[in-house]
Amino acid sequence: MPQDVRFDLPFDTPVSEHLEHARARHLRWIWDMGLIRSLAGFEEYKSWDLPQAAARTYPHAGADDMVVLMNWFSLAFLFDDQFDANQPDRADRIAEVARELIVTPLRPAGIRPRVVCPITLAWAEVWNHLSDGMSLTWQTRFAASWGRFLVAHCEEVDLAARGLAGTLGLDEYAAFRRRTVGIHHSIDAGERSRGFEVPTQAMAHPLMERMRDLAADTIGFMNDIHSFEREKRRGDGHNLIAVLHRERDCSWKEAAAEAFRMTTACLDEYLELEARVPGMCDELGLDEDQRARVRMGVEAIQHWINGNYEWALVSGRYAAAKEGPAAAAELAGRGSVDDLLAV
Repeated sequence: MPQDVRFDLPFDTPVSEHLEHARARHLRWIWDMGLIRSLAGFEEYKSWDLPQAAARTYPHAGADDMVVLMNWFSLAFLFDDQFDANQPDRADRIAEVARELIVTPLRPAGIRPRVVCPITLAWAEVWNHLSDGMSLTWQTRFAASWGRFLVAHCEEVDLAARGLAGTLGLDEYAAFRRRTVGIHHSIDAGERSRGFEVPTQAMAHPLMERMRDLAADTIGFMNDIHSFEREKRRGDGHNLIAVLHRERDCSWKEAAAEAFRMTTACLDEYLELEARVPGMCDELGLDEDQRARVRMGVEAIQHWINGNYEWALVSGRYAAAKEGPAAAAELAGRGSVDDLLAV
């Protein structure tokens, strides 16, 4: 089964020592904020084990920051599951909420959302904490990456609403997936988790830009492989295996094998570029402090590649066999038991 597919990754991911403490606080916050509105939804959410994903991708965060990161981590996943293909007007509501999520980092702190629902209220609170102590440069970079992700998500929802979700070719899909996977701002959050910032000149270097893109491709394709059964069950064509199956008119097994090959190729290229990072630092004339921040920036990418992979192997979010309200919601065309876009 695709969730059992293994990749040979050359780096390990530590797990935060604050996992269990932060998990308890996070689950209470999720319920108190109305991000989960039913016991069935709560049980489904717990099966995803997003706190483990956050603890693996941000292993060096302090106890309080780990709670903030878990809280933020949950929002994109919960928002992603709000689309109901059986309600054509749902795409308009998702776009309205997404616009509010996009502009929140661009407003002064503490302003109440203009579009009010559990997701927007939670994000306004989380952003106040997530941006604390970070430079305007970092906040602007994060906001841009976050905005591109949400716009791509709206485009995905719009395609599905118009019955066009399965029409993208392989090249179009690969470029689109790089945006919908949401890795660039997730790596940015790695800086927040350790209280540092990658030097601007290093972040703007073509080598670092390409590494971040390849990390997004690797993680997006890995997620497509591990989530394939879930998305096939939902009738979701936004998956690399489904695109390969359709475009190349091959079997599901052959499509899965090609998806694995493409993922490995992205990872191999990433590793080749990572080995060239010291040369980039020499080229830019970075001092020791700047080089240390670049190294931590590279570690943030590694933590995301491996941490997300380790989590995806065991998360109930991608389980092939599901029962109960969550499975019924998926079969009905909905991703979520609870509606989080209404007040």
